[in-house]
Amino acid sequence: MFRRLTPLLLLAVVGLAACGGDDDGDSDKPQATAKAEQPAGGCQAAEQPNPKPDGGAKRPTAALDPSATYDVVLKTSCGDITIRLDQKTSPKTAASFAGLAKAGFFNGTVFHRIVPGFVIQGGDPTATGTGGPGYSTRDVPPRDATYTKGVVAMAKTQTEPPGTAGSQFYIVTAADAGLRPEYAVLGKVVKGQDAVDAIGELGDPASGEAGTPLQPVVIERATVRQS
Repeated sequence: MFRRLTPLLLLAVVGLAACGGDDDGDSDKPQATAKAEQPAGGCQAAEQPNPKPDGGAKRPTAALDPSATYDVVLKTSCGDITIRLDQKTSPKTAASFAGLAKAGFFNGTVFHRIVPGFVIQGGDPTATGTGGPGYSTRDVPPRDATYTKGVVAMAKTQTEPPGTAGSQFYIVTAADAGLRPEYAVLGKVVKGQDAVDAIGELGDPASGEAGTPLQPVVIERATVRQS
């Protein structure tokens, strides 16, 4: 199954790929030593990390404390981004994402797809748009779910049921992405929107919905904070 994220704009059925990691990958591999020549905005030049193996992550078994607040902080080459997890809407997705972050799954990965004025997408260990942790969770989003600026949701293929999630996530940079309520809502950016905006400018306009980055944007480390 081809797992690259390929939305068709607004209310079309979109393929915000992907979750699993159990399918064959494609040959669109990044160059391990590619380096940005012109840092943009608040971003620093970063080398493209070597891709990680697809799948193989351990499925988290522990639920999060429903009375606590959990933030996942992504330290990126464009600055820190703090995502507040939405346990109420997506308890399984939130627990999985936090577990993967604690295990270092996202460390040394990239935002492999950047579509200016729409979304930025990361969480694929292979950086091809086809990778994942090797398992999936499911939290069906509410019918009135909207994907507006700063909302963080999970990617899936067109053939997977609504709310299916693996490790690939996207952050909405549009005022309203116009997507149907099919994608598990992970949470919302509560700090670092300036970093999100800087990343959102680094997609090649000529690549259209493919969202080819103009330079590597690296997630150096993901940490979980509980309060």
